[in-house]
Amino acid sequence: MTTMTEASVREFKMPDVGEGLTEAEILKWYVQAGDTVTDGQVVCEVETAKAAVELPIPYDGVVRELRFPEGTTVDVGTAIIAVDVAGGAPAAPETPAEAPEASTAPEASAAPEKKPEGRQPVLVGYGVAASSTKRRPRKGPEVPVQQASVAIQTELNGHGPATTSPAATVQPRPLAKPPVRKLAKDLGVDLTTVIPSGPDGIITREDVHAAATPAEAPAPEPVVTQAPVTAAAAPTASYDAARETRVPVKGVRKATAAAMVGSAFTAPHVTEFVTVDVTRTLKLVEELKQDKDLQGLRVNPLLLIAKALLVAIKRNPDINASWDETNQEIVLKHYVNLGIAAATPRGLIVPNIKDAHTKTLPQLAESLGELVATAKEGRTSPAAMQGGTVTITNVGVFGVDTGTPILPPGEAAILAVGAIKLQPWVHKGKVKPRQVTTLALSFDHRLVDGELGSKVLADVAAVLEQPKKLITWA
Repeated sequence: MTTMTEASVREFKMPDVGEGLTEAEILKWYVQAGDTVTDGQVVCEVETAKAAVELPIPYDGVVRELRFPEGTTVDVGTAIIAVDVAGGAPAAPETPAEAPEASTAPEASAAPEKKPEGRQPVLVGYGVAASSTKRRPRKGPEVPVQQASVAIQTELNGHGPATTSPAATVQPRPLAKPPVRKLAKDLGVDLTTVIPSGPDGIITREDVHAAATPAEAPAPEPVVTQAPVTAAAAPTASYDAARETRVPVKGVRKATAAAMVGSAFTAPHVTEFVTVDVTRTLKLVEELKQDKDLQGLRVNPLLLIAKALLVAIKRNPDINASWDETNQEIVLKHYVNLGIAAATPRGLIVPNIKDAHTKTLPQLAESLGELVATAKEGRTSPAAMQGGTVTITNVGVFGVDTGTPILPPGEAAILAVGAIKLQPWVHKGKVKPRQVTTLALSFDHRLVDGELGSKVLADVAAVLEQPKKLITWA
């Protein structure tokens, strides 16, 4: 994703490395101003809400400028690096003081050497403007005069009126959620005149109400305007930096939080449990480790648990579905993308094995090994975490018996596997020490009845207790 500025300078913009992602954080730069780069060379690593991704440059040249430092969150579509494709020397970095000097359209078009594109970050909240408001790039008519856009942003941030330049009449569409837009319409408020106070420059309901009652602003009593400031300052005053640490919510953690809240308060969850003797399954695992067809592959209980779940889905295909709220339909899926919840240094992710139902045991073992290794290295791609249909979470690796897992959005079932422990168990009429675990199946009660959920969980347990059912049922 590139744009042309000067005749020999190209800008590389932050691409959408996932489906619909709007921003990414620059984790690390691999180049500096003055370095020579070649087509396909990785220039930086970024973290989206789903994964860490390396970005290659799509052309040869010399790095002119890095637009943002490491640790900066940048909107998709914003230029992050400028490259001189003619191999020219890197230009000196532009200082913030230069930004307000070029304030008219003729200067921008007549003096390209001042690099007006260097001030592009101002439009998304990373420039000389005092406000932290960040605006998402919008599609629309191209306006070559960037100073006019800066003036528009300045007005939205509450720093004064916009310039009277004709180009300034082309304004970006204000950021607001549909209910807020409806409220503004009902109250007769023009959103382009509202100063946003929400995160990322989003207009809130309070902003609309404030714009609808302008008479309250010049009121002699300052209590109305001071009250929010006092309330906002209270948490800051009680914050003890010596005894508390505040970590910004972003990246994988931000995406996980949004997904879990959305799932927990959208799908009515039901969780069922079963305790099962898996002694025979563990014996089979040891035998499979010696099988020449599985040499060098990851063979463990999770492999057979995954196979058992796939068999249960084949016997009860209605569990492999999703709820379409918009169209009021149940979507039955004739494929299984098996998700495996993985704890990583960046947080919980759920990559999935595509078409797991078609794989043989060695193929499934290979896919599981690759999935786990990639997740531990932090190299899981966004595509690998999309399209899951059913998930397994192995909480037993942390020594706990079981849990009540929350469904990944768009899935109807998730299986939690507890720790496998040696316990007294009635086996063939006698109490003997056996390897026992507890399974928990959470499902969406809108489309999965108790009978269907119970059958799926019982089938998984039956396979793990009698692994020969992998043959008779498959």
